Amino acid sequence: MIDARRLGIAVVIGLAIAGVDSIVAGGEVSPIVIVIALFVTSAVLGTLTPVGSLSYALAVWLPVPLVHLIKHLLRLPDTLHPNTYSSILSLGLFTLAVSLVGMACGRVIAKVKGAGPRVSR
Repeated sequence: MIDARRLGIAVVIGLAIAGVDSIVAGGEVSPIVIVIALFVTSAVLGTLTPVGSLSYALAVWLPVPLVHLIKHLLRLPDTLHPNTYSSILSLGLFTLAVSLVGMACGRVIAKVKGAGPRVSR
């Protein structure tokens, strides 16, 4: 079952990542930073919350392309160049893949951690 509090935390983290992508340092931050943040966050959520981890990964991912789409629709300056619908779609698909791979890695880590030998003390 999905925990609303954890989902809220995932959304806040996603908004923070989107904020770093759009605002920090005048909007110019290396895309690698965003990719790493999405991957690590999704992996951690996949490790800590195997049930519902897909929802959490999507909640972390969605703000990134959504902010670019909103900025494009409002004709605001953006860090995405060229700032077109196809660029936003490409960014969305790529960052979705990163988040899903991160989540899958987290799920694998959770299974490996849970499958280890039990040592009684």
